[in-house]
Amino acid sequence: MLPVVLIAVIGSFGLSLVATYLVRAWAWRTGFVDHPSGHKGHETPTAQGGGIAIFLSACLPVALGTLVVYMLRGHDLPAWTPSLVTRHMAGIASKLPSVAAIVGGALVLHVIGLIDDRRALGPWLKFAVQIAVALMIAGPGGIRAVEALPAPISIGLTVLWIVLITNAFNFLDNMDGLSAGVAAIAAIVFAIAATRAGQVFVPVMAWVLVGTLLGYLVFNFSPASIFMGDSGSLVIGFLMSVLTVLVTFYDPAQGLRPFGILMPILVLAVPLYDVISVVIHRIRLGENPLRGDRRHFSHRLVRRGMSTRGAVLTIYLATAATALPAIILPTVDWIGASLLLLQCLCVVIMIAILEHVAPNNHAEGGMDHAQRSHEKD
Repeated sequence: MLPVVLIAVIGSFGLSLVATYLVRAWAWRTGFVDHPSGHKGHETPTAQGGGIAIFLSACLPVALGTLVVYMLRGHDLPAWTPSLVTRHMAGIASKLPSVAAIVGGALVLHVIGLIDDRRALGPWLKFAVQIAVALMIAGPGGIRAVEALPAPISIGLTVLWIVLITNAFNFLDNMDGLSAGVAAIAAIVFAIAATRAGQVFVPVMAWVLVGTLLGYLVFNFSPASIFMGDSGSLVIGFLMSVLTVLVTFYDPAQGLRPFGILMPILVLAVPLYDVISVVIHRIRLGENPLRGDRRHFSHRLVRRGMSTRGAVLTIYLATAATALPAIILPTVDWIGASLLLLQCLCVVIMIAILEHVAPNNHAEGGMDHAQRSHEKD
């Protein structure tokens, strides 16, 4: 498995690095630039289009790799082909319809996000497109959560989950490197979980996403020289949601217990906390819950005196604190599962306490510094 993992991570990292560099140059040449305005926090114009590099680097290798395996099934492969691929050719080839559905859904969200990055479409249109894509994935695409339930319920839960996680990472795209970094941490955990479950295709797809995000972060970590925009954050959220549906968290044959189905909630606890808390706050104020503002977890940390990098790294650590222990969730008994859930709850409560302490009197300086590092949600 290790050679395939290295190829997936290093290959997608290199592709993302080159693609992001080229897209950034193209964005400046064509005027595809994000100018400071409204709730946006950056002070200087910044290249857009990072989502193009993310989409190509995350989806192209998976699509082409699956297609090549499908076309070569039944043929003799070169001697240098990893044994993992030769042993699982039939299984990988059978994933082609699922890959087509996933890449197709990501493409639709990428295009709608790209249009919105150029000219704002409004939140409700994007929300409607997300629902349509989720229905396509869960319906004809056949990618569903909790398949033991009746099909209508399974489809409904899958649609709800895909839309929720897609928006969670879209909302999280509000500071340099935040959405991509959190997604990379979560994708690593899901890749490990899928490997422990004996899967092959899903962990490879996850590792490709990890490499893509790390390559993009070279240009996007504070101070960012390019933004992903909705064309990138929607794709990241969508791929993360699909990954959580595809990973096998419960399988008695593999020694995986039912508690494993709670793993995505632990791994994505921080993005879920951010999107839920922001939406509730906006609704309480009588505002559109889907319209961007500066009330996110990251912004609230900055108002408490943290620098932009400090806030982003703190959220990375909080994500790791809930995600890494979740790796063993599918293998523990109810006592162990209860302790892991309690630990996750403690981290979330600690976050809430940090957010609601009295603001630092010198926080304004931190906020001024943060103005340079912001993307839209």
